[in-house]
Amino acid sequence: MTKPAFRFDNSYVRALGGTCLATPPDPAPAPRMVIYNHALAARLGVTLTEAEAARQLSGAALPDGAEPVAQAYAGHQFGGFSPQLGDGRAHLLGECIAPDGSRHDIALKGSGRTPFSRGGDGKAALGPMLREYLMGEAMHALGIPTTRALAVVATGETILRDGPLPGAVLTRIAASHIRVGTFQFFSARNDTETLRALTGYTIARHYPACADAESPALALFDAVTAAQARLIAQWMGVGFIHGVMNTDNMALSGETIDYGPCAFMDAYAPGTVFSSIDHGGRYAYANQPLILGWNLARLAEALLPLFDPDADRAVDLANARLGTIAGRYRAEWLAVMRGKLALDGTAAAAADDAALCDDLLAAMEGQGADWTLTYRRLADATLTGQDGAVLPLFTDPAAMRDWLPRWRARLGPDAPARLRAANPAVIPRNHQVEAALAAATAGDMAPFLALLRAVTAPYTEQPAYLLPAPAGFGRHVTYCGT
Repeated sequence: MTKPAFRFDNSYVRALGGTCLATPPDPAPAPRMVIYNHALAARLGVTLTEAEAARQLSGAALPDGAEPVAQAYAGHQFGGFSPQLGDGRAHLLGECIAPDGSRHDIALKGSGRTPFSRGGDGKAALGPMLREYLMGEAMHALGIPTTRALAVVATGETILRDGPLPGAVLTRIAASHIRVGTFQFFSARNDTETLRALTGYTIARHYPACADAESPALALFDAVTAAQARLIAQWMGVGFIHGVMNTDNMALSGETIDYGPCAFMDAYAPGTVFSSIDHGGRYAYANQPLILGWNLARLAEALLPLFDPDADRAVDLANARLGTIAGRYRAEWLAVMRGKLALDGTAAAAADDAALCDDLLAAMEGQGADWTLTYRRLADATLTGQDGAVLPLFTDPAAMRDWLPRWRARLGPDAPARLRAANPAVIPRNHQVEAALAAATAGDMAPFLALLRAVTAPYTEQPAYLLPAPAGFGRHVTYCGT
C-alpha cells in the first residue's frame, strides 16, 4: 500500500461540523508549481513531489483524507460589524499531523467560490499569493509567530482585478484558522451551545492547561490575551504593520494571519499606513496596540455567556481583564525594546528603561530615521564608540546625540553581539517587494527568489538589501488582492 503524502485528520469538522460548510475547491485547469516550500514540507512530513503538489494543492486533485470545507466567521471590519463573512475564497482541506505530533491546518486560498463568497470570484492573483509566501517566511525567520505557505501554484487561469492577471492558489499552513470572528459568528446568533463547543475545542487544541481552570472560558481569554500582547509587541519591534487588524484576522492561536495590505515601515513615523482602504489610519503603526485591546474586547463580549451565568457578574469579570491589557502589552513591548537596545537586565538599572525607550522614539519621530537601520547601526556605535554610524540617519540629530550617552550607560555585557542578534539587517523592503512581485507576475521569478533568500537570513549583512527605498519611490500602498 502506498504511504499517504499527508497524515491527515479532520478534528475541526468532527467536533464543530456546524461551524463550516462542505464545499470543494475549484479544480485548477492547468496547475503549475511556482514555488514549493521544501523545508516546511519536510517538517510536516509531506512527501509530495512538486508535480503531485501542483495538482493536490490547487484543487485539480485532493489529497487522500481531505474533507474540504469553508469556515464560518463574522467580524468587525474597520470598526463595522459584519455578522457573516466566512471563507469566501478559501478551503480548509483538513489538518496535517507532523512527525513531531504537532497539528497544522492545511488550507487553500484563491481556490474558488464558496457559500460565503458574497458575489466575489473566489480567485486570487499570483502577486498577492507570492506576497503572502514571502511575508510569512520573513516573519518566521524573525522568530515571530506566523502562518506560513507550503506552496504557490499557478492555476492557468486569467483573473480580472484592475486588469487581467495570472491566477494562483496559495497553501496556507496555520496552527488553526480559529479567529475572534469565529466566536463572534455564534455570539451574534445567541448560539451558546456552539460557543461552548468552540471554546472547548480551542482550549484542547491550543491551550490545554485552561481545561482545568475554574472557568475555562476566562482562562482561554487570559491565554489569548497573553499570546496576542506578545505578538503585537514583536510586530512593533520590527516595524511591521499588518494593515487589516479586523477581528476576523486575529487568530486565537497567537499567530500572524492574512498578509494582505501589510508592509514593514522604513522611516519611523507612528502614523504610517500602507493599506489602500485604511483612509482614517485606524490600523496605523502606533494604533496596533490600541486595536489589540479593541479586538480582545470583542472576544470578551462573545464569551460573556461562558464567563458567568449571571450577566452582570460576567461583565464585571470581562472588564477586570480588559483593564489589564494595556499594562500587559506595555510589559511585552518593554521586553522587546530591552532586547533591541541590549540593556543591562539588573532590577536596579531597569527602572528607567521605559523612559529611555520612549525618549528614543521621540528622538526618531519626524527625523526620517530608518527604523531597521537605526537599531542595526547602534551596534556599530558601540563597537567604535563613535556616533557617526547612527547620527547621519537623522535630519536633526540633536535629540539623538543627547540620548546616546544615556543609552551607553545602560548597556549590558556583550552589547554589540546582542544588538546584532536582536535587530535584523534585512527586512522585506517595500520597493524590493514591489519589484520582485512585478517581475514574478511577468514570468521572471529570479528577483523574488533572491529576495526570499535575503529575508530568510535577516540577521546577515547583505548590502544589496540593507537600504530603504531611494528618493522618488513615493508612498507605498498595498492592496488586499480581492
